[in-house]
Formats: sequence, C-alpha cells, structure tokens
Amino acid sequence: MNRPTTLRKSIWQVAPRVPDHIQEKFGHIHPVMLQVLYNRGIIEPADVQAFLEGRYLESTDPFLLPDMDKAVARIEQAIDNEEQIAVYGDFDADGVTSTVLLTQALRSFGIEHDLVRPYIPNRVDEGYGLNTEALTWLKEKGVSLVITVDCGIRSVFEVEHANQLGLDVIVTDHHSLGPKMPPGTAVINPKRPDSTYPDDMLAGVGIAFKLAQALKQSRPDQANFEEADLLDLVAIGTVADLAPLLKENRKLVIDGLKSLNNSKRAGIAAISRTARLTPGNLTAESIAFGIGPRINAAGRLDSAYAAARLLAVKEAEVADYFARQLDGLNRERQKLTAELSEKAESMVEPDSAILIAADTSFKSGVVGLVASRLAEKHYRPAIVIEQGEEESRGSCRSIDQFHITDALDEVADLLVRHGGHAQAAGFTVRNGNLPEFLNRIAEVAERKLQDVELIPTLTIDAEIALEDVDWALFEHFQQLEPTGAANPQPIFLSRGVEVIHHRAVGQKGAHLQLTLSADSMNGYREIGAIAFRQGEWASHLPQTIDLVYGISVNEWRGRRNLQLMVKDVRPSQF
Repeated sequence: MNRPTTLRKSIWQVAPRVPDHIQEKFGHIHPVMLQVLYNRGIIEPADVQAFLEGRYLESTDPFLLPDMDKAVARIEQAIDNEEQIAVYGDFDADGVTSTVLLTQALRSFGIEHDLVRPYIPNRVDEGYGLNTEALTWLKEKGVSLVITVDCGIRSVFEVEHANQLGLDVIVTDHHSLGPKMPPGTAVINPKRPDSTYPDDMLAGVGIAFKLAQALKQSRPDQANFEEADLLDLVAIGTVADLAPLLKENRKLVIDGLKSLNNSKRAGIAAISRTARLTPGNLTAESIAFGIGPRINAAGRLDSAYAAARLLAVKEAEVADYFARQLDGLNRERQKLTAELSEKAESMVEPDSAILIAADTSFKSGVVGLVASRLAEKHYRPAIVIEQGEEESRGSCRSIDQFHITDALDEVADLLVRHGGHAQAAGFTVRNGNLPEFLNRIAEVAERKLQDVELIPTLTIDAEIALEDVDWALFEHFQQLEPTGAANPQPIFLSRGVEVIHHRAVGQKGAHLQLTLSADSMNGYREIGAIAFRQGEWASHLPQTIDLVYGISVNEWRGRRNLQLMVKDVRPSQF
C-alpha cells in the first residue's frame, strides 16, 4: 500500500554505527545506550562516566566569561554607593526567570528593595530588547546602572543612547552577535569570539546565574542567598528556551530540577497545581509542556510582570491568583494560535522558498507560534508579521538548511532591529520598508535554497529489533534525563513489524493507535503504539510495517505499560 498523500515524506537517516575501537572501551555499557551517547558526541571514557552520573568536567568559573570582572566591579560600586539599578529583561520564560533571578540576587546584598528595579518591556507597545524610551524613563526615575538579561547584544544604538544619558549599561545575553558589539560598561556573552568559557550555549538565565555566582564569589560575606535557591529558575528558563541540554546546561538543569522539586517558592507550587503537575516529581517535560507555556503566555497576551510576580511572591494566596491568571492566558493563547494559524495557512504559497504571512489581525504574542506551525507543516522557513500603524513586527522560524538570523542580517538596512538564532528570530520594520523587505528576504531564501531538497530528515539513533524493547532498555535510557534540545529522547527504527490491530482515534480520527507484535524466543508479546497526526494511515496500513519511534510509558488506571511514540511509518520491504 502507498503512503497517504496528505502525510509528508521524510528522509530516514540512521546514525553511523559506533566504531569497534570505541565499543571495546565500553564493554560494561549497553550497546544501544553506547550508540546513543556516541550520537551525541560523548565518546571519551571520562565524559561518558560524567554524563551518566550527571556531572560536568569543564570549569564553571564565571570569571572565564568575558567582561565578568568589569561587570562585578561596576555592580559593587553601585552597591557601595547605593545607586539605583535596573534589571532589564525580556517577556519570554528565559527573560522572566533571568529578571527574577538577578533581582533576587542583587537584593540579597542588603540593598534597599526599591534600589533594584526590574523592568520587562511590553511586547505590544515596546517590542523585544532595549528601547530608547524605556532607557530615558529609567534615567528620569533615578537609575544609574542598567543590567540587561537575555537581551541587548545587538542594541548598539540603544546603548549609545544610554551612554549619552549618563547611564552605564552591563549587557548579559546569549543571542547571536551582530557585526558590532554594543558599547556597554561590560558585555557578557559566551558567544563572543574572545570568550574562553567552555560552554557557549548557556541560556539567558544561565548567564544571569553566572553573574550572581560571580558576585557571591566576590563578596561571600555580603551575599545573603544560596546558589541552589536560584537554580529552579535556571532550570525553567533553560528548558523553556530550548537551550541544548548538554555540557553545563545539563548540569544546571539536573541541579535545578532538584531545587524545583524542593522549591520554597509559592509560585512554583501554585503553577504546578494549575498545570496538574505532581509536586516533587517535576521533570524537564513538566517545564516544557506545563510551566514554560504558562509563563510565556503572560508576555504573549498581557504583561510579563504577572509571570515575574508569580515567581517572586511569598504569599500562597497571591501566587494562586497569578497562577490562575496565567492558566487563563494560556488557554486564550491556545485558542488564538489555532485561529490565526488557520488564517496564515490560507495566505501562504506552500511551495515557496519561504512562507510569509502579514496582516493587521495577527497578534505579536503568538506570531512566533503561528510561524512554528507553518514551518513544521510545510518544512519551509516561515515569517509571520503583525502589521502596525507605523511599524510591523515579525517572528521567524526556520529549518536546518536555512539560518534565519543570517538571512535577516542581509536585509538589516531595512530593519529597525532584529536578532535571534539559527532557527528562530524576530524583527521590527517600518511599514515604508515592508514591501522591499518582503521582496528581498524572499530573494535571499530563493538563492540559498534553490539547490536544496526541502525534505525533513528524521535522525534515528539505531536500528533495533522490536523484541529488544523492554523495561530494562527503557530504564537504561533514564540515565539520559533530562532530555530536550540537543539531547532528545532516543529514536529507533524497527523493520518488518507485524501489525496486530490498528484504528484511528482522536477528534476526526486524527491519530493512529496500534497494537504490534513483539514476539521473541521468550514467547508472545504485544506492545502498544500511538502515531499522532497520522490517522490517515488507518485505511492504508499494511500488515507488516517499518516504523520509527521513541519509547515512553503509558499510565492508565494504576497500570504502567511501555508505549511506542511513532514518528513515521512505511510499508515494510521485507
């Protein structure tokens, strides 16, 4: 039987087998587990041991970050002189946790509460990053030092403006650098070419934590906080921002999850209840699908201060109020995303090199989510733009073959500001420049992708027999946790699998539920599987299939069973 035409094809790419000379070093490690570690670049004995034990071998000295010494010296001066400090953040989960973390750390040095002012720009009225109006306002309020968190690395003009006002600016950021660094008092970013810091992929909250750590090291007797008390925020921001869970990020999240599950924050308990998460059993997945989206919802549809207050308040009743508010905003966000995704879908040309939808009805808080849906569905870079009266703001999501921030750099002369990563970025453009921007960014995409086959690749860790999938194998993979970006849950390929039963399930039969034969020499065994958004196979599925899947646990009425999470299916060639 042929593949349903509505299901997108993908290239199945099985990772190269572990070389024999490496296998010989690790006879004590399950061969499939070794293959997974090898696929993630973890091949040295010391690194393998450290990874499995949740340790990190490189130095984590915060003073290895460029300009950290300058930043600490300027902040100490502000503390001694009782200057007013502003912590200038961002409205996503990484920015919110960064803002709360550094504000909490600074206030612990005995500074009067009002001398540390958190500032998070409004997504609709101000947009991402530093802006001159906010800096002017902060100066008028008596601020003399601004510390950015999760933003600022491309704000050259804005930092120059601050300098003219007499404001000192310390930039801490993890985003890609522009052609020129901002002229701040200190610029802390592990991606700086002169950086010797071992891990250049820390999230914004990770860098804020390193600054707090450096201040504590410099003034240990004055710092009235424990590093462990900040790590819950580090875990939330790192996971929610999709930072790679390798190297120091992995260690920070492991320690952060311990802190999160023993958190004294009333807001953590409250948001866990609204997200129906089990206290004491929070995981990276809990953050990615429960806590993170609710924190992000505040900045998307209202004010990110609601999320910041949730994480900072000590009173349970106040925390419950903010948690309910965020939960309501998250539901509204889901509804709005679905509606606007349908509208954007009707506006794009699916076969274009880049998908672009622009409209006055798009909301800045969800344009990134809509762009993600377009990019995922069509495997094309996507831009969704909220058109304003004088300026328009766009959010971009991309694919492996197209570096979206580099593409924006090529048309930077038309933009007010822009920034981001390889596969996600944002920008602001004046409406007078919008038509030319649309033409030129389309030309950039067409030029870069003209000889590229735009078919997604499904990266597979190993090909194994389905009979080898059992609880023992699953338990081996628990050592990989926390899984996430750059350290995903393992994906496997099994061929010639017999389908015992299958049916379409879910609304409009959108999903495919299967029962598969996992017979072995030890006897007859069945294993369940679910293939989300692949319900079209229900009337096409042959008796024998090849399938790509991950391994999970299905818990139902007190029973726990292994379940395959199917990524793709093909008729078996056996």
